[in-house]
Amino acid sequence: MELLIWAGAAVSLVGLAGLAWCIWLAARAKRAGLSDDAMRARLKGIVALNMGALFVSAFGLMLVVVGIILA
Repeated sequence: MELLIWAGAAVSLVGLAGLAWCIWLAARAKRAGLSDDAMRARLKGIVALNMGALFVSAFGLMLVVVGIILA
């Protein structure tokens, strides 16, 4: 079960990196000085990526918890 814990930690780190990437994309969009409609369109795509990264991170944490429970 130790492998499950380490795999879950790795998956969580990938999700965390995705969240950091979303923050970077949003900051870059803010610095671009876009119009309201263009900013909404850009952030709409970033929100979708953010939700995916959050799901990956949560799934990794679930793997860690399952690994700990089964250990």
